[in-house]
Amino acid sequence: MTTTAVKTGTLYGVGVGPGDPELITVKAFRLMKECPVIAYPKKRMGGKSYALEIVELYINTAEKEMLGLVFPMTKDQETLDREWSRTVAQCWEHLKEGRDIAFVTEGDPNLYSTFIHMARLVQELYPEVPVVSVPGISSVLGAAARLGLPLADGDEQVAIVPARNDRQAMKKALEDHDAVVFIKVAKVLDLIIDLLEEMELVDKASVVMKVTSSDELIWQNVRELKGQELEYLTLMAVKK
Repeated sequence: MTTTAVKTGTLYGVGVGPGDPELITVKAFRLMKECPVIAYPKKRMGGKSYALEIVELYINTAEKEMLGLVFPMTKDQETLDREWSRTVAQCWEHLKEGRDIAFVTEGDPNLYSTFIHMARLVQELYPEVPVVSVPGISSVLGAAARLGLPLADGDEQVAIVPARNDRQAMKKALEDHDAVVFIKVAKVLDLIIDLLEEMELVDKASVVMKVTSSDELIWQNVRELKGQELEYLTLMAVKK
């Protein structure tokens, strides 16, 4: 007697946009409805992620298996390996039974997203699992819309740059591109503002925190942010 192996479920990385619940695609909506398991980034300190808040507006969570996944915010490799292995194992418990998972992520799943590493590990450990990503609107494009800022036209070049404490690298990004969007800018805000003043670009910059969400804040005069502490989900757009 032969037994038929159960077909594994599919892991979907579903981008649900930068914060505004209306900025999701029809495909993202359909998959949230159809997938029996919804995985989402879970904050250790109890607050809800934007991704979960958006999901809750569109589905009845009581009808789904809600899989809250905690992702380690550390550079310790041993801790990273252990926690990531645990997270992937949690997903595998459902996938091996043939249940599809919609892993919802803010913005786009292939742009600085937790899903990138998740997909890579699942493909390494369980290559039989189909992995599919569903694009979403990134915070970069959300900010361009909110600021009324055309990021690139014609032959113009635009860069998306994780802001870091490397003045020369940040300067080169500004020199080499017509527009630069610095993400995760809060931790080096003073450095970037000083650099913009030096390059006479400070009046070409805007800062947006929690773009398109109900908590969104916009600063057109970035000089007033010197010495301020902003939240992690903050970006700066500079258009020459």
